[in-house]
Amino acid sequence: MDAKAACIAILGTGSDVGKSVVATALCRHYARQGVRVAPFKAQNMSNNSGVTPDGLEMGRAQIVQAEAAGIAPHVDMNPILLKPTSEVGAQVVVLGQARMNAAARVYHEQKEQLFGVACAALDRLRRRFDLIVMEGAGSCAEVNLMDRDIVNLAMAGYADAPVILVADIHRGGVFAQIVGTLACLPEERRRPIAGVIVNRFRGDIEMFRDGISWIEAQIHRPVIGVLPWFSAFTIEAEDAVIIERPETVAGEGPCIGVIRLPHISNFTDFDPLARLDGVTLVYLYRPRPLDRFSAVILPGSKNTRSDLDWLAASGWREAIRAYHDKGGHLLGICGGYQMLGTAVRDPDGIEGRPGSTPGLGLLAMETELKAPKTTTRTRFAWDDEVGLGYEIHMGQTRCTGGRSLLRILARNGAACDDRDGCIGDDGRVLGTYVHGWFDSPAIMKRWLGGVGLDRIRVAALPGPAAREQAYEALADHAGRYLDMRIVDDLVYRSGSENGRGSGQRSLQCGRAGEGVG
Repeated sequence: MDAKAACIAILGTGSDVGKSVVATALCRHYARQGVRVAPFKAQNMSNNSGVTPDGLEMGRAQIVQAEAAGIAPHVDMNPILLKPTSEVGAQVVVLGQARMNAAARVYHEQKEQLFGVACAALDRLRRRFDLIVMEGAGSCAEVNLMDRDIVNLAMAGYADAPVILVADIHRGGVFAQIVGTLACLPEERRRPIAGVIVNRFRGDIEMFRDGISWIEAQIHRPVIGVLPWFSAFTIEAEDAVIIERPETVAGEGPCIGVIRLPHISNFTDFDPLARLDGVTLVYLYRPRPLDRFSAVILPGSKNTRSDLDWLAASGWREAIRAYHDKGGHLLGICGGYQMLGTAVRDPDGIEGRPGSTPGLGLLAMETELKAPKTTTRTRFAWDDEVGLGYEIHMGQTRCTGGRSLLRILARNGAACDDRDGCIGDDGRVLGTYVHGWFDSPAIMKRWLGGVGLDRIRVAALPGPAAREQAYEALADHAGRYLDMRIVDDLVYRSGSENGRGSGQRSLQCGRAGEGVG
């Protein structure tokens, strides 16, 4: 029998409790020990996706975790990606390729087959690596969905993986989160849960010692650690929950607005802007006068026509056009770029009902949604400034006037000489299909200068290098506040039970660095 990599599963008491961040921390921690570690999430539901080096699509959280592990992302790390297009439907991406648009009920009918796809992907990873850090989705105790679960305890059971449960104390009710989660599970499902991490703690940890003792007495499992809230570094978020915050425009300094579309996608495009000193990034949901903003951005969308209808019905269409008429600067990325044109046509019903929807009419271009889906890593130039980003879109856009914005130098490593995007006649409206626009300091600096923010200091560190620093800081943070001896014991036990030979030796070597940070 072939040896298989050790596995450890990070599951949660709910959505946005910190599973992705804990998994990222463990990927970097073990990579620093010399362990060949890889992330895995059987099924991801997110419109925040990215492109692998071979031009396939996967969830951005697992791309982040692969970066933290020091390896190239591969679709086996996220074999199934659901990209919601409505309240009850999603595009289903299997092993990096869009397979279909399906309603929730239709998708659930295919769960058995898709579970097999996910298990095969995990098996392939376990033959290539020494340790797999698995991540769950939402709550692992959704009793109405448990018989169709392919990402939480069912997948941990398939891998014989010990489970660490993550709870979020910041949202309140942490004791009920933990005890209630275990109470909802039958005994055979509770058995793999080996310990708990309490995330996002604020205040004096000594004041929580009695709470730790109470939790351990109730669940008969250790609290592996209490992770304090961190603000000195940023890790890309998986869920749009992170941008569901009250709209605040404080002080007198400059602001940049991002329209919070109902089907917003790839909002991590704007993380570099959020890290800038001297400018405030605000996600805007309710229509308002935009005079206060140096620039307004229309982000990516998983349902461009539906979001265009929302802009019109909500009053945003008039607010955006009035902002432009008063001299405002606009940037559209991917779906937001499509919205800036004169029309978005969908003759085949790619996003829903076939038809055509008027755009904002601020760029002389029109879009037709059509297969196949474009997924590329893209090297581009804005005049003399060169950047690296990625494209994920259904559809082709044709400029009917004006001039293109970018030269495309390469896609998926193959040199080319294409054009992308469009510039309005007044130079104040820009659109592009390229995500990751702000990861390149030179590109961000030029754009800021064009919207009157040339005094804002842009760090010379590009996006990937900034993320690398954050992964190091995260691993230090986790090593400081988690009892890594408990985590190590769980990992080594899993490796031993799965007969991992060379992998087990690698893991044992890591113990010299116990408690790193």
